[in-house]
Amino acid sequence: MRFHVMTLFPELIEAYVSSGIIGRARKGGLIEVEAVNFRSFSKDKHGHVDDYPYGGGAGMLLKAEPVVDCFRHIAAALEKPPRVIYMSPQGKPFTQEMAKALAKEEDLVLLCGHYEGLDERALEILEAEEVSCGDYVLTGGELPALIVIDAVSRMIPGVLAENSAEEESFYAGLLEYPQYTRPEVYEGLSVPEVLLSGHHENVEKWRREQSIRRTLEKRPDLIESARRAFSKEDLKLLKKLLKEGEDA
Repeated sequence: MRFHVMTLFPELIEAYVSSGIIGRARKGGLIEVEAVNFRSFSKDKHGHVDDYPYGGGAGMLLKAEPVVDCFRHIAAALEKPPRVIYMSPQGKPFTQEMAKALAKEEDLVLLCGHYEGLDERALEILEAEEVSCGDYVLTGGELPALIVIDAVSRMIPGVLAENSAEEESFYAGLLEYPQYTRPEVYEGLSVPEVLLSGHHENVEKWRREQSIRRTLEKRPDLIESARRAFSKEDLKLLKKLLKEGEDA
């Protein structure tokens, strides 16, 4: 899997992808990340990549030419046209399902905007998909791009320990169950007895129940889609938890 990040701040991308799990995956050859500064493709003698928007308005707008030229430079070295993602608050929400789908791509181009946005013609020429990491506005697209790189990389075999990705929050549409480590008692708070029992079946049952309970309490909006994969036992438990909520 190769990530190509088009950015004005390649050092921000490089700093993150050089450490931790992502850094190890990169060193191990499981992923490749290149950050390309599209300022290098400016034909302005001062390296300007922005200008005032036609029709007036606040702020500056990224010009199409350096962005398009940068993309064509990246694409020229690839065997087939890559999928292009433009990090934008106007885009469709980035989800775990999207991360799983993107992990199947050979090459992924992530375009990081800045200033007041980007000349619309660049998005048309690149056939870019707009993707949002949340309903808020940031100073640039680098943080959202790194979120995508991190989430997608975790879906690539070998990046995480076996089964880690499958057991984490959102993988099965539910939030993760609570977890504990030593000591058994900390400031009067004890680890649930079932986790100390060594009875694996009971532990798994408890974890599943906690996962459903936690999702219902914290993210009830996820329950409807998650319940499509529920077993009869899950549905019975959900009914019980819903009744508890009504009686509370």
